[in-house]
Amino acid sequence: MTGSSRRAVRAGVGITVAALLVAGITAAALVPWPQAMREPVAVTALPEPTASLVSCAGPVLAVGRDATDAAQLTDATGQDVAAATAPGQPDAAAARLAAPDVSGGAGPDALSADPVDATRTDLAAAGSATVADEDLAGFAASACAPALMESWLVGGSGATGAADLLLLSNPAGVASEVDITVYGAEGAVQPAAAAGIIVPARTQRVLPLAALALGQESPVVRVNAAGAPIQASLQTSLTRTLLPGGVDQVGITAAPDTVQVIPSVTVVVAPGEEGASEPGARVRLLAPSDDTDVLVELTSLDGGAGTTESLALTEGIPAELELGGLPAGSYRVEVTAAHPVVAALWSTTGFGEGADFAWHTAPAVLSVPSLVAVAVGPSPFLAVSNEGDEESRVTVSGPGGESEIVVPAGGSVRTRVQDAAVYQLTAQGGVVRANVTYRGAGALAGYDVIPADAAAEPVVVFPQ
Repeated sequence: MTGSSRRAVRAGVGITVAALLVAGITAAALVPWPQAMREPVAVTALPEPTASLVSCAGPVLAVGRDATDAAQLTDATGQDVAAATAPGQPDAAAARLAAPDVSGGAGPDALSADPVDATRTDLAAAGSATVADEDLAGFAASACAPALMESWLVGGSGATGAADLLLLSNPAGVASEVDITVYGAEGAVQPAAAAGIIVPARTQRVLPLAALALGQESPVVRVNAAGAPIQASLQTSLTRTLLPGGVDQVGITAAPDTVQVIPSVTVVVAPGEEGASEPGARVRLLAPSDDTDVLVELTSLDGGAGTTESLALTEGIPAELELGGLPAGSYRVEVTAAHPVVAALWSTTGFGEGADFAWHTAPAVLSVPSLVAVAVGPSPFLAVSNEGDEESRVTVSGPGGESEIVVPAGGSVRTRVQDAAVYQLTAQGGVVRANVTYRGAGALAGYDVIPADAAAEPVVVFPQ
């Protein structure tokens, strides 16, 4: 074989090997290779439960009683607090938060209860106060609540005649930095005074609502906290031509959702009642993120007629639905919308001397057995609503023993309760919310039943 022939043979072999190699790579790419799979190592840990901690709104505050300092805040009257833990659990310990913005202020109560045997302790508390002064009069009641990283407050006013206050309580051992967004006639704004507010540990800060929402008649306030959660509330009061028109302490309302339910509200002023210069009840609504149409249904709990109203909401702008034609009585309120909304209802006992008013907010759903403290006050009622598709059987355990109430789908049931007492609610079936309401001569108030803190969820850790 000549040299040229040998080179030709070698070239042919090289081409053949290359072709086989390409074919082999192609086949390998098409045929699945055996793989060795190994699940990552995972460790499931259950966090130790922390102490249950709630803080209260505190004393009713007065503004401008010192003629030399129109902005000075002072305590008008203290708050009477009822608190308890579940049977067999350790008692709650009470402490006072500092109140540096109030001259000589006693500060609000903060209550805590330690866990037992790796189980969180259920804790409930509520406070009430009655004031009858020349510049401030009425009855206020509110639940003592856990602090949150985000809170929605629907109520109050920055208009003339109102002297409303935003209360920011930090019961934790570290400072919190708070940013406040005010929703008003121009939409969502954050005033310069509402950004980066420092609330020191174990302290309550008090800010005039007019400093944040000056001139706004129907504001909604969102409170966002960083560093430590905040318990936010409003103190609202009203003066009509130098006559005090009532006072209230308003807790947070449920986070934005397409359904909001207020189990029971009390309408006192009848249509056309003498001296009524404005509707005796109205609903305040906000769609924070989208335009939406809202349906508001009020169902009588006394067997009377209710009403259904609709309203179109513009994103970020609060609106109010006036209920001047609603007969006096107790009502369940259900708000439905295509996009999430927040809601609360305002009602008053009248418009003359000795009048009082209340803001009724939407509670969160009770998905676990929960305690409710009934503060001292006139004629307290517990109302339980059910927005589920089936009836709910709710066991109410308290000073008088144990009873069961059946709440039909889409309904509410009211039952009289004892003040200065604590009850436990356990629901089977349905979607349940609850609130407490009061009504007396020159006294009107209500607050939500707050769901018990859920047990800590297991945490899955993947070691490196």
